[in-house]
Amino acid sequence: MAIPRGHRFPIEFGEAFPQGLVLMGEVAPDTEYQSREDRSAGRPVRQKVDELTGKRQWKATVTDPSEVNAKRASFDLVLLADVQPVPTTAEVLPGFRPVELDGLTAEPRVAGNGEFKYQAYVFRAAGFRAAGSGSGAGVRSSRGSGESEKAA
Repeated sequence: MAIPRGHRFPIEFGEAFPQGLVLMGEVAPDTEYQSREDRSAGRPVRQKVDELTGKRQWKATVTDPSEVNAKRASFDLVLLADVQPVPTTAEVLPGFRPVELDGLTAEPRVAGNGEFKYQAYVFRAAGFRAAGSGSGAGVRSSRGSGESEKAA
């Protein structure tokens, strides 16, 4: 039995991110590309909808403190929800807050160009949960990370 392309593997937050994640900035709608012609014609910007779940896509920039490669430490996370997800934690510095995710999935991808390709993952989550609420926090794993696709 083959695993179909685009399969999303459920994963525990603490296993994927042993030192947690830091949200940088705010959660924003993930919008479709709008051409100059569309803008000049006054067409509205459309928010992307996930093909599998039918939920709206939101994006947030996060940083993984356990990532050793600085270029892959920060990446865009996709949140799937009907309404905009709101972080449950307070800012530790202006614009920075520790977060934990509910309903986390990882989708394997090949990233990079030419001979510099590497294994990456697209992470999606259903929303936020209170940081430190458990379920695997502090679990160590041997994996890497990346951009909007988190590399291994």
